[in-house]
Amino acid sequence: MSAIEIRNVKKRYKALQALKGVSLTVEEGEFFGLLGPNGAGKTTLISILAGLARADEGSVLVRGHDVVADFRQARRALGVVPQELVFDPFFSVRETLRIQSGYYGLHHNDDWIDEVMANLDLTEKADANMRALSGGMKRRVLVAQALVHRPPVIVLDEPTAGVDVELRQTLWKFISRLNREGHTIVLTTHYLEEAESLCDRIAMLRRGEVVALDRTSALLQRFAGMQLALRFAEGVLPTELRALEIEPSEPGTRHHLLRLSSYDDVERILAQCRAAGCTFEEIDVRKADLEDVFVQLMNSPELVEGLA
Repeated sequence: MSAIEIRNVKKRYKALQALKGVSLTVEEGEFFGLLGPNGAGKTTLISILAGLARADEGSVLVRGHDVVADFRQARRALGVVPQELVFDPFFSVRETLRIQSGYYGLHHNDDWIDEVMANLDLTEKADANMRALSGGMKRRVLVAQALVHRPPVIVLDEPTAGVDVELRQTLWKFISRLNREGHTIVLTTHYLEEAESLCDRIAMLRRGEVVALDRTSALLQRFAGMQLALRFAEGVLPTELRALEIEPSEPGTRHHLLRLSSYDDVERILAQCRAAGCTFEEIDVRKADLEDVFVQLMNSPELVEGLA
């Protein structure tokens, strides 16, 4: 049984087709990344998964439970940390977590609440009113609320957006521990270094479609490779080298990022540039990361045909 099965899900908001037949599977125990630019459909997909929106077509299952037909069991298996800071201003942190436990019929849950608060550095704020907390502390409470019923599947929608380094490190330490203990994690983030270091597999969405779905290491190997960064003091990139550009440059641009197959390409490229009258201000050979892969896939449709 898979942790999450998404089958040909489509969703339209008036003239906007937010999801165009998304299909993917997240296996039990995976740390899975769901990436894409703003407007790609990530939050819409999570809203359907959490039961906050309903798909026009297709189906979504959480641990075998349909999120519509068997919504009680599906929601019990799922914990979602939303992007927005949503809180009740009338309760303390501990009261908020006790009430959240009550939604799932959990009594005498204080031991786990204490452990969650300790792991998120919330213990000192346990009796503080939610209104008195900083934005970062409120986000910690949102994470605690999602974990309070010990869901086997945890969805984190931009959990570290706008928070400090301390919270990011604390959160990832705790979430990584839960993943090692068998919890399935689904992460959306714009901090691609987080996804690269944490996620076993990654799906990339663009305009409501999955354009890449593979292991993180495979995506890096297939698309990233090596890169040659050039900054010209004089001259322009020869026409025959423009096909190697990762991002098409504007006429007159002096900085270019070229895709390399191997280190042997460097000498040939530099020779072609010199022959065209170019002089160099900067030359840098580097290994690409997930951010480079992301840029390539979002800006080069021809690269993703048949990938997903």
